[in-house]
Amino acid sequence: MHSDFRDNGWENESFDWVRLLGRNLPIVVFLLVAFVGMGLTYWFFSPPEATAEMIANSSRSSLSAPFYKPVPAKPVLQRLPQSPGPIRIGLISGHKGSDSGAVCEDGLTEADVNLNIAEKVAGALLAQGIHADILDEFDPRLSNYGGTAVISIHADSCSYFNDLATGYKVAASGHTDSTLLQSCMENAYQQATQLSYHANTITLHMTDYHAFRTLPEGVPAIIIEIGFMYLDRDLLTNNADVPAAGILSGIQCFLDNAP
Repeated sequence: MHSDFRDNGWENESFDWVRLLGRNLPIVVFLLVAFVGMGLTYWFFSPPEATAEMIANSSRSSLSAPFYKPVPAKPVLQRLPQSPGPIRIGLISGHKGSDSGAVCEDGLTEADVNLNIAEKVAGALLAQGIHADILDEFDPRLSNYGGTAVISIHADSCSYFNDLATGYKVAASGHTDSTLLQSCMENAYQQATQLSYHANTITLHMTDYHAFRTLPEGVPAIIIEIGFMYLDRDLLTNNADVPAAGILSGIQCFLDNAP
């Protein structure tokens, strides 16, 4: 009796295992196929022993690898109509950063008149694609300024002397040949403003202007007194576009004719 029970129990256990395998046969088949597939994949893609050894040796000397990130090209949607080129014009705004210059009874200062016109000229140059710098009277950049030309803009006295105290004048640097720039500016400014040339009031402060001695050799430079702040005030303030256009024309003449 005891032996039969034990045999029957073994047979029951075997039958249970068979039923278990039967119910899970798809899973068993899937696992077998997966293991076989993994083995084949490893065998197919594994490098030969010599290649594996080379990879191992190279990894000892360097743990980094080049990283390439593809950057898609972006189409140009818009281009600026003009951009600054190699030409560089320096505009010294007389007395800027130093003092007020001449002062009228109502408080109008020469420094304000000069700056207003310098900004108009700089804006017009930039619109043409020409780089322009507005410089202070004693700007630290002057000693190393590698510009194409430098124009210092000043205005004359706001006091009344006589009816002849009207007009403009130009003085050129004696340290660098600036005759072309001077000639262009004299002619263009006169045509634009219809002011007379006031040569008899050109002073040593103009002919020996400090910036002429400060600028690097080879940079043409002039100083222009754009008019008297008393008799020419309306032109210099209410019609400032006119003297600005005259200076701009003088610069264009110089650029067109300079070697």
